[in-house]
Formats: sequence, structure tokens, C-alpha cells
Amino acid sequence: MEQLVTSPDNPAPAWSRTPHQPLLQAEQPAAGAPLRSRRTRRTLAVTALIAAGALALSACGGDAEAGGHDAKNGQAGADAAAAKDASQAKIKVTSKDGATDASINDTGVTVTGGKLTDVKLTVADSGAPVAGAISGDKTSWKPGVQLERGTKYKLVANAKDAKGRSATENATFTTVSSTNSFIGSYTPDDGKTVGVGMPVSFNFDKVITNKKDVQSHIKVTSSSGQQVVGHWFGAQRLDFRPQDYWKAGSRITMKIDLDGVKGGQGITGVQSKTVSFTIGRSQVSTVDMKTQTMTIKRDGKTAKTIPISGGSPDNPTYNGQMVISEKFEQTRMDGSTVGFGGEYDIKDVPHAMRLSSSGTFIHGNYWGSPSIFGKAGTSHGCVGLRDQKGGGGDTPGKWFFDESLIGDVVVVKNSPDQTVKPDNGLNGWNLSWAEWQAGSA
Repeated sequence: MEQLVTSPDNPAPAWSRTPHQPLLQAEQPAAGAPLRSRRTRRTLAVTALIAAGALALSACGGDAEAGGHDAKNGQAGADAAAAKDASQAKIKVTSKDGATDASINDTGVTVTGGKLTDVKLTVADSGAPVAGAISGDKTSWKPGVQLERGTKYKLVANAKDAKGRSATENATFTTVSSTNSFIGSYTPDDGKTVGVGMPVSFNFDKVITNKKDVQSHIKVTSSSGQQVVGHWFGAQRLDFRPQDYWKAGSRITMKIDLDGVKGGQGITGVQSKTVSFTIGRSQVSTVDMKTQTMTIKRDGKTAKTIPISGGSPDNPTYNGQMVISEKFEQTRMDGSTVGFGGEYDIKDVPHAMRLSSSGTFIHGNYWGSPSIFGKAGTSHGCVGLRDQKGGGGDTPGKWFFDESLIGDVVVVKNSPDQTVKPDNGLNGWNLSWAEWQAGSA
């Protein structure tokens, strides 16, 4: 231990004595005693004080006069008895207490050696409860909804073992933030029936630089056995399709296992889900701009031929294979939203089906003269079918709308315009299979 040296120029430090406190009589040096003796006595006194303090601290709050050895033995015995009588139920919470990057999908509770009696999950800030359910065998619990990103939660789980002894587990955790995570919105939705041209399409909310790992954690399979390959359009869109259109009646399963996958610097996936959808009958409709007609083939057989009015010479319709991505009983079409001036703004276009992101639709047309259908292209690039205002009656527009699914294919040929870009809508079929595979990570 370092010795304390005191002198008129180096008084005892503040923690060794109170200001102006005189030395105790026993500490007064004899007349003429050397300074070293005073140092030695001071050191011994401080050492004794420190030792006494250490002895007091080691008592852990017990009474120093209560017979320390017996008290410690008694406490140890009580601890052992309590441990022996503890509940055998062991509760485990998947989101660790104190975590700041907890999954929004995998939070749950399990118990061994007992049964859950109740589990309460709340939003920490507001106290709002989060719905959840205990399993039938009372050994697990899961929330009924997906948790929000960047949110702090509190969880309390209670269980009892076979002897009725209680156990409790508490956890407070924060889910991964929106800033540090990525998520993909996808189409089609679970349980849908779609046309043979419907790709699986992901749009991510962050730029993905680790494309290989992200793509490898999304598996798309078909009951038909068709090979399915992913293709990246830039850094935020990933589509999946087979070489040819899906087989009619097949079932497509998409397993999303992105929870915890690194998408790039500082961003982690949060999705864990399995989605399946069904391919309906095969319907491929071909629009011929030379004849201004559309021929609808159902399962390879011609179902109907309809007169149409396509794009005008000044605003021709795209060529190529286009997939119906949205359907609207009625919608507004404003030319200013797709690059035109004030040429048109029709607020009640009936039976509209989207073919491209840039504004190409196949839709009902009630404002054109009946004489244009099958004769002349008059639109700003859309494919128009004769229809009635309000969408009623027995018209080609209504018939085609009713007979079409999202995912059906509309092929346009013999137009003076270019082929639609493969990423303009769900139109990746305009890439050859070799080109499609080349875009896979």
C-alpha cells in the first residue's frame, strides 16, 4: 500500500481527516520524534480503517453482532430449501431481454416442465396490448399479429408445473428499426388464383447490395415441376418466373426466409413467411393492330374475337407480352399523370385493367363512336373496347373484364411502337430465357 506522507506543505488528503481536525492524542509525536515515525503511525492507522471497512462490506447487510457464521449457515440453508422447492417450469422467450434488434416475426414463448397460464405482451410506451394466443397444449404462445419495426415491447409470461408451483419470466426488447431493416412488398397475395403470366414480384424498400444472399432466401416452386428463376431489375426489384407460362391449375409456393439476412451495409431482413397461390385456366389474348381485333384463347382454344380501338398513329400502343396487374370496375384516367398535357381527363372509365406501369390499360370506351372499333386506332396508347357509361349492359368491355384474371396475358403485335420494357409492369416475359437467367444473382 502506498504510504501517505504529510508535512506542512503536504497535509493529509481530504478523505483522511476532516478539515482542521487535530491529531488524536495517541497520534501526537513525541518531542523530537523523526518524521518517519509519524508517517509509520499514520499508515498503520489508515490501514486499520481500511481493513475495518472491508470487514463491514463483506457482511452483505447482515448484523455484525448476530453471530456471522451461524447467520450465513442459516441463509444458505434457506436458499437451498427455496431452490429445492422451486417450480420445474422453465420459460423461454425468443426475444432476449434488452435486445434492440429483435425480430418482428419470431417473438414467442415456450415452456418445458409445466404449462403456460397467461402471457401478456404490450407496447412499452403506450401500454397497448398485443393480441396473442397460448397453444392448445399450453406449452407455447405466439402473438396474433406481426410486430411493428422499431418498437419497444414488454412481455410477462407465467406458468405452473405439475405441483402448481409458479414461474414467471419478464423481457423488455425493441424490434429492429426501419432504418436498419429492409422489407419486400410482393405480388401475388397468399391464396389468390391468378393467370398463367403472373410472375412473383418483390419490391424492396431499401437498395439491396447483397443480392445473392437475399435471392437465395426466397424459394419459389411449382407443383408442375417447372424450374423457377429469379431476375433482378436494378437493386430493389426481384421477379421470379419459369421459362414458359405457368401450367394451368398448378400451385405455386413461395417461402420467404429473410429474417436476419443481411441485405447490405447496416440493413437486415425481417420477413419470414410462406405464401401460396393457384394458377387458373390459361387465357392469352392477342391484339392485332393491323386488324384492330383481339382474339381470346382459353386453354389453347379460341373463345372469342372482339373488335378494339388501339393507339392512334401519333400515340401507338406498345408491342409485346403484357400481364394484367390490376383491375378496376371504374377509374379516372388523367393524361397529365402519364406525360400528356390536357388532352384528356375521363373520371369514369369502366372496366379498366392495367398492362404497364406507365399507363397502358385495356379498358371500356363509352365515349367513342361505335364505328371506330375494329376500324381505327384512336387512343393515347391504350386498348379500348366498346362499353357503356357506368359499365352496364352486355358489351365487349364488360365481357372481357368479367372473363379476365390478374395475371392473364395480353399480347400486342403489329404496332409501329417499340416493345414494352420488361420492367414496365409485370412484363418480364419479353426477355428471352437466356436473358432472364443472366439477371439472376
